[in-house]
Amino acid sequence: MTQQFEKVRALTGMKDVLPHESAAWETLEAIVREWLASYGYRNMRTPVLEHTRLFARGIGEVTDIVEKEMYSFRDALNDDHLTMRPEFTAGMVRAAIEHNLLYDRPQRVYCMGPVFRHERPQRGRYRQFHQIDVEALGFAGPDVDAELIVMLARLWKRLGLQDIRLELNSLGQPAERAAHRQALVEHLEKHIDVLDEEARRRMHTNPLRVLDTKNPAMQDMANSAPRLFDFLGAESLAHFEGVCARLQDAGIEYTLNPRLVRGLDYYNLTVFEWVTDRLGAQGTVCGGGRYDGLMELLGGKPAPAVGFAIGMERLLDLWQQSEAETDTSECDIYVVHQGEDAQRRAAILAESLRDAGHRVLVHAGSTGFKSQFKRADASGATVALIIGPDELAAGQASVKWLRMEEGDTRPQQETLPFDAIAETLKTRM
Repeated sequence: MTQQFEKVRALTGMKDVLPHESAAWETLEAIVREWLASYGYRNMRTPVLEHTRLFARGIGEVTDIVEKEMYSFRDALNDDHLTMRPEFTAGMVRAAIEHNLLYDRPQRVYCMGPVFRHERPQRGRYRQFHQIDVEALGFAGPDVDAELIVMLARLWKRLGLQDIRLELNSLGQPAERAAHRQALVEHLEKHIDVLDEEARRRMHTNPLRVLDTKNPAMQDMANSAPRLFDFLGAESLAHFEGVCARLQDAGIEYTLNPRLVRGLDYYNLTVFEWVTDRLGAQGTVCGGGRYDGLMELLGGKPAPAVGFAIGMERLLDLWQQSEAETDTSECDIYVVHQGEDAQRRAAILAESLRDAGHRVLVHAGSTGFKSQFKRADASGATVALIIGPDELAAGQASVKWLRMEEGDTRPQQETLPFDAIAETLKTRM
């Protein structure tokens, strides 16, 4: 007796996107691609697997992502240490260096796809999730920083999103951060009695991240900490003021958030987040900023860069809350038929309809008209084409409109010759 196979379920935090859900994904992706193309951003595709040291170097060995969340393993075939990408930026910069993309000019590029982090699954956050990652490589001025923020505001408007706001800060330059870091560590040492275990661990390795705490007992300490903004020199302030001036030109409101930080040394100058209160605790929809030190850190020639990442699950959640309408139909035209000859003629007709740009389903099998019409209606099709023995003999098909709007003057059902159907429907649908 054959042993029964134990049913396999998806891994925790790995979510299937089923056919009735994927239409919204595809519509959103199409909108995003069109939006990015309108600003001159071109697609690149980097591997899911990279050497672990790329992320340890690029993200930082003392970050939560590297310490706790990466899916890393040793490849038994060649003994390489590999990691499934937890974010896109390091891989995109690695590709730019490897292929010398900045040889003749700066590059505006983007990636879309899955990334992987082993964290507690919750609303809008899975262990396999998806990001839109946009990078402007080789651009140094505040104009491109502002352009990224302005283009995001356009995307929110295009999607009809409400209650999403911009928070902005500057991280200055390394020397300014070093002076602030010293003052911050001294401040933390004075308040060590209120620091939790995580904050004490980070106090000397990554003190900026301590300010990002959600611990209520540490809020007064964080609020009274020295502000990095107060340590900025004239050039850093001028860059930040240049960004703000361009945002004001575009009519984009923002809030200065001095606690908005990045914990790694290669980040500098502009840092921003778009946040909302409509997604529960996971309120950040998009995070970005300038990272002029990363190219050199990963072995390339020094080059400025700025970019952002959007969590697609969170963006989709917000978009669906705004009552976005997406087409979930399987087809435009459903062809029902009776008899083998009618079925073969239906297949030929369907190809001519697809040539005209229609999405067409031909009923599979030989069930009765009643069950075929039920299936046609369930498919979401606008039109049913009917080919029975009488229609086949006359060289024509009956056209039945399954969905008509109020005031529509088209006849609900009519008969058309086979060779006229494609062109007629093209003008009427």
